[in-house]
Amino acid sequence: MSAEATNPATPDSLTPGAHRRRGRPRIDLRRLGRAALLGPASRDRLPDAIGHVVEAHRAHHPDAALDALRRAYVLAESSHRGQMRKSGEPYITHPLAVTLILAELGAETTTLTASLLHDTVEDTEVTLEQVRGEFGDEVCFIVDGVTKLEKVDYGAAAEPETFRKMLVATGNDVRVMSIKLADRLHNMRTLGVMRPEKQERIAKVTRDVLIPLAERLGVQALKTELEDLVFAILHPEEYAYTRHLIAENDARADDPLTETADAVRAVLREAGIPADVLIRPRHLLSVHRVRLKRGELRGADFGRLLVLVNEDADCYAVLGELHTCFTPVVSEFKDFIAVPKYNFYQSLHTAVARTDGEVAEVLIRTHQMHKAAEAGVVALGNPYTGTDEPAAVPAAAAPGTADTTLDGMLPEGERADPTRPGWLSRLLEWQRAAPDPDTFWSTLRADLAQDREITVFRTDGGTLGLPAGATCVDAAYARYGEDAHACIGARVNGRLATLSTVLRDGDTVHLLMSQDTSSGPSREWLDHAVTPGARIAIGRWLATHPDDTGTPQNAPRTPVTAPSARPGAAGAVVDLPGASVRLAGCCTPVPPDEITAFAVRGGAATVHRVGCSAVTRMLSAGRPAVGVRWGDTSEYRVTLVAESFGRPHLLADLTEAIAQEGVAIVSATVEPPARQQVRHTYTLQLPDAARLPALIKAMRNVAGVYDVSRAQHPAGAAP
Repeated sequence: MSAEATNPATPDSLTPGAHRRRGRPRIDLRRLGRAALLGPASRDRLPDAIGHVVEAHRAHHPDAALDALRRAYVLAESSHRGQMRKSGEPYITHPLAVTLILAELGAETTTLTASLLHDTVEDTEVTLEQVRGEFGDEVCFIVDGVTKLEKVDYGAAAEPETFRKMLVATGNDVRVMSIKLADRLHNMRTLGVMRPEKQERIAKVTRDVLIPLAERLGVQALKTELEDLVFAILHPEEYAYTRHLIAENDARADDPLTETADAVRAVLREAGIPADVLIRPRHLLSVHRVRLKRGELRGADFGRLLVLVNEDADCYAVLGELHTCFTPVVSEFKDFIAVPKYNFYQSLHTAVARTDGEVAEVLIRTHQMHKAAEAGVVALGNPYTGTDEPAAVPAAAAPGTADTTLDGMLPEGERADPTRPGWLSRLLEWQRAAPDPDTFWSTLRADLAQDREITVFRTDGGTLGLPAGATCVDAAYARYGEDAHACIGARVNGRLATLSTVLRDGDTVHLLMSQDTSSGPSREWLDHAVTPGARIAIGRWLATHPDDTGTPQNAPRTPVTAPSARPGAAGAVVDLPGASVRLAGCCTPVPPDEITAFAVRGGAATVHRVGCSAVTRMLSAGRPAVGVRWGDTSEYRVTLVAESFGRPHLLADLTEAIAQEGVAIVSATVEPPARQQVRHTYTLQLPDAARLPALIKAMRNVAGVYDVSRAQHPAGAAP
């Protein structure tokens, strides 16, 4: 069975946040299960067992046609009949509960139909062709998207490959992930009868993958409850203590939030602004986080005020009244209406201080914004008005949908989805390049752990959505894919910048590309790349070019030549008479590193550190190593090439950086600038070879320098 069992004996044992649902009747799933066992209702009316689903659905969609829901329930009930959950309840209670969750969030009929059927193909004799024949392509696609891959076929890779499959399907239709999130929420609600170790494993996957996806899709109602359920399983003591604190606060006679809410209502009423002022209790994990941040909690820390108005302009009118009539905490103000979050979220955030020193946080939004904040993509309804024509998308979704794929083109077989955010397009791009399930699974968790997004502007008017902390390297690969290998620098807000420059929200970035198609990334780019797409592309290029120095190759490189009887230009002697010698840029060996060498094209030999990963790959491929040793030199001479953007005083700054490292300059040349790029070549005498890494780092730290590499033309050797 795909869904986990329920524990009817302890319905509240893993149901955090109960204090925020007072007065709301709980759905008795066992009663629904008994109704399901009685079989389908007559064909002219809906089965009683889905009455709650219909009631919730009609609250959001009063004119919705219900025939498809009736037929889906009849098929689901009959196909699951005889199957039981581990608690002993009829299995049909699970798809009913999942569908009810989505109906309460405002999902449209197609989503609910697919939700009722989401386990039929996986757990019964129903086939996808049957689903397609009776319910159409849309429902069939969604059901297929949430159907797990079999362990018998995929073994240990079944879970990561199932998530990969779901994400790819989500790229075509976000309703796939909506059902998956609701499915996981019901399974987490009813996890009590599972073994503790299995509870923990499921909770960790939920924490690392499902909760970040819920956040990114803007489904806060699911995300917050999932967080509390995971909190209860992984941190039971902290969870129990937080519940105790909330219970203590609920028992207080005085409530500062209630008093502040009354004062806000009075102010807005006097100003003539129609508004609903509500108290929004924090969920358990949020209370725990606030306690860790602020220490001892005060009454106002257990919740926030929510002000709901009708129009966008009313939000700012409310803000003005609050800041006029109360003492605002300016540092807490954020405008997510003018600049929406990447997950469709819009709201004004502020805070006001009471006379007793307590601070009340206030959220201000329209009713429509509130619906989107709670339900995210679920609230957007059907993203398609037809087979290929997308429906209109709210303004809140615009930032995330920009530049969804390279040059706006969708891969073959994919359709334009107005609800697809930019982060999802990036995820779909890099997952194609993930070489194996383990890499995909670990990279997915790392990618989803980056929980904040920035938007940077391109000079052609487009935008790029990137995770916080992204650099120009990440922007290059987000914009150009693997063509970014030829990127040589950037201008950020009109100023020249290195590729390692960290971008900020709102920056304008112009990427500078080499005309040389043989250019490749430096190994140091991996230190600058944050996004999985960039890291995978760079790593794949380096793996296929183990003998390259790994720098943008803007000019031809000439191999170093040296007689076999004395140290070569690289300071090493190889057992290949007449062979030229060069040091590998991937591991930059210097005396007294333990080294090995390999013959390469053109009668040359490349010297690597013994522990270099390229050595392992070449030995595994059957390439024989060549004998090599360091030459007998008391000093070490090396030629370095610094590639930079032109600017005044650059030569003086580089020379000073070299001198401060205690290195003597034997000779220096500067090539004429080309396309705003300058190439400096220095032959240097190092008193100690161990100083080379620090020297290279110091030169790279000079403003305008975007790479420093070992030269491959004759550099001479120390006598």
